[in-house]
Amino acid sequence: MRNFFLFLFFLIVFVLAPAKGFPAETVTIQSRAAALMDAETGSLLFSKNKDDPIPPASLTKLMTIHIALSDVANGDVSFDEVIRPPKESWAVNQPLGSSLMFLADGQNVSLKELLLGLAIPSGNDAAVAVALRCAPSVEEFAERMNKEAKALGLSHTVFVEPSGVSEYNMTTAYDYAVFCRFYIKAHPEMLKTLHSVDEFAYPKPENVPAAYRARPGTITQRNRNTLLGFLGVDGLKTGYINESGYNIALTAKQGETRLIAVILGAPAADGGDKVRDADGRKLLEWGFSHYKTLHPVVEELQPIRVWKSKRRYASLAIEEALPFTVRIERGGNLRFRMELEDVVVAPRAKGDRVGDIVLHDSIGELRRIPLLVAEDIERGGFWTRLLDAIRLFLRSLGKRSA
Repeated sequence: MRNFFLFLFFLIVFVLAPAKGFPAETVTIQSRAAALMDAETGSLLFSKNKDDPIPPASLTKLMTIHIALSDVANGDVSFDEVIRPPKESWAVNQPLGSSLMFLADGQNVSLKELLLGLAIPSGNDAAVAVALRCAPSVEEFAERMNKEAKALGLSHTVFVEPSGVSEYNMTTAYDYAVFCRFYIKAHPEMLKTLHSVDEFAYPKPENVPAAYRARPGTITQRNRNTLLGFLGVDGLKTGYINESGYNIALTAKQGETRLIAVILGAPAADGGDKVRDADGRKLLEWGFSHYKTLHPVVEELQPIRVWKSKRRYASLAIEEALPFTVRIERGGNLRFRMELEDVVVAPRAKGDRVGDIVLHDSIGELRRIPLLVAEDIERGGFWTRLLDAIRLFLRSLGKRSA
């Protein structure tokens, strides 16, 4: 009987006890789908129905902004370029109930103002104006959006127009988190320039014909993202249509850790926006309380000895980016060591793995990063190979006698 109780004790301790690593606890959200991601490493920290296709609504506009910013980077358009809004983009020609920046006949507006009109009041009119500046038609602009989505590997994402008003635009929580991560890396300055701006006033006197400049009818609108500033939130976009419910894409930074939270499908009913925002707050609070991003610094890699080669030494390269995600309690007093093959013999091709950098803290190993040969290593001549073979033989004898 005593042995039975000992067996039961060890079963509980070693089998039923929670495993170390990711937290056993999780977070409960009401929205239909969600994804929480480390913006630096791409690690998925939480998901709910992450691959369910849901219309992004006005989250679509982030891809519209990205296409326009890409055209700016390529020199095809500039922020200060003055655009006469085409008739298709006028506010009066947008679907009933549209969010608007209030474009109208006879106005002059810069591309930067249009992007602010997309990011802050989420203007459907601004989306059409940007699309028609960057492509011959709205349909051709949507083709550009889809081409970019495909290039980014967003396999469940499709666009039919640039504003998000259509229920036939489609994405998933995971796809959109991946896109947000790309967007932040591609346009980091836009978090300050566009997405964290509190309010937007339009039209101003310089935007309207001379006869209306004394009374331009300026309308000031607050940023639709009411979570700005919460735990360092500085973006990105909100959205709503009946078919999707309330959506939001959030990014926030605490210390050296930036998270991305995507919420799709909060109830399309009164109070749905509050559910969406509550879910966003929960995800960010949970993420920052459980995880952090480590940015290790590895000293310059010293060349390694290569035997039987034309060159005695070869340079090393690191295969992967150094930052990685860990539990919040790990990573204190972070150190690293190099583990290399005992003998590296030519020939070796560029990219061959010859060892690892092992990152560890006081608890134990956290990550291994492959070390690669940074260049092709050719075999040496006959005498080089012979002499190195003798040296290696004598070396092995010395190790055996040690």
